[in-house]
Amino acid sequence: QEQLVESGGGSVQSGGSLRLSCVASGHAWSSFCMAWFRQVPGKEREGVAAIDVDGETTYEDFAKGRFTISRDNAKNTMHLQMNNLKPEDTATYYCAAEYSSGYYCGAFDMYNFWGQGTQVTVSS
Repeated sequence: QEQLVESGGGSVQSGGSLRLSCVASGHAWSSFCMAWFRQVPGKEREGVAAIDVDGETTYEDFAKGRFTISRDNAKNTMHLQMNNLKPEDTATYYCAAEYSSGYYCGAFDMYNFWGQGTQVTVSS
């Protein structure tokens, strides 16, 4: 059964760093677009960054220059390195995946496989 499991969330002070990980199982995930999303209670979930099967990346504007998405297809893992974190980055972060089939992985509305989320809290 397909499964995405996030880890690495936690509490940091403003300016700190965290590295989120997503371990995927149950599918040939190397053929899938993968992405990170985040959600704050009361707000819609938003895309953060995406990475295609060849490693090409897409970032939302708030993530550019601070966050780095990466994947290791041999290990079915994906990471999100988050630097210079700000209080407004506080959210539950979700790993997501969708079969690539030539789609643009930065189309954040196409993802159908989701992890359970990991909480990131940034204090000022």
